[in-house]
Amino acid sequence: MDPLFGMGFLALVGAAAAIAGWSEDLESDVGSQSNPNSQVQLAPQMGFPHRLFNKAISGEPLSNAMMCTIGGTVAVIFMTVFGMTDLFSIVAGALLAAAIHGMFSATSFMGRISSQSRFKQPFYKDVLRSHLPVIVAYAFLTIVSILIISDLMIVYLKAPIPLPIIAFLLGISAGSIGSAIGDVHYGAERLFQNMEFGAGINASYSGNIVRKAESGIRSGFDNVWFCAKFGGPATGITVSAVVFLTSWIILLFNPAYGTIVGWAGVLAGLLMILVLFAANRVLEKSARKKFGPYREEEKTEMVE
Repeated sequence: MDPLFGMGFLALVGAAAAIAGWSEDLESDVGSQSNPNSQVQLAPQMGFPHRLFNKAISGEPLSNAMMCTIGGTVAVIFMTVFGMTDLFSIVAGALLAAAIHGMFSATSFMGRISSQSRFKQPFYKDVLRSHLPVIVAYAFLTIVSILIISDLMIVYLKAPIPLPIIAFLLGISAGSIGSAIGDVHYGAERLFQNMEFGAGINASYSGNIVRKAESGIRSGFDNVWFCAKFGGPATGITVSAVVFLTSWIILLFNPAYGTIVGWAGVLAGLLMILVLFAANRVLEKSARKKFGPYREEEKTEMVE
């Protein structure tokens, strides 16, 4: 592959991955999809009715993997059976997968809210009507981006893996990153502003979500507004970094150049992991020092 073309390929893949991570995180935020969803679900039982969209379709990783795999499968059918172009097939597959995701989201929301009627949790039809199009739109962006990356890997990197499988792997990776990176700027900050930094959610606080927004009772839109400032971009940068660095290693240490070159790529990947691990540890220790202790035990040690 021409070096200049390789740089363009990496730039396109990195940009698509950033959009995929950003939209995936915000989709989960507007629908209370990931870890904080359990607290949203518990809130009515603890006497805190709310106007938050309440869904969780097997958690972010599996939910994202499911819709990306569906989109990839439909795209392959359009390419092979109907002879459509790659771009048309990807868009068509993403549209169908996003619609299916919206169906699961709607039934999940209606079922959960209905089951909580004994706790005086109202079913707000306007929440369903207003939040569902946003959820579907973010899901569509995520699926399109993942499918574009998958198709590029097959066409230009000659990946010997079917497109739906690559979409599944990238989808579950983006969902896992969104759950790990984006949640910190959603569950621990937006819904639980009364909790200390890194304190976690004690059992006695279960369901005690912060329900008041800047202009009234909070909804999923307020969470997206908050998360779009940092949680979404942070997730997008992380997904982009993972895809970019992986593609960079494949391009530079392509096994087609020889066995030795392939093993050099493996060693380069391990070295990269060690460097990132060390940088993460330094960042964590710095955060602990600047923003206070995580646990009561550390507070006692500091006092002593």
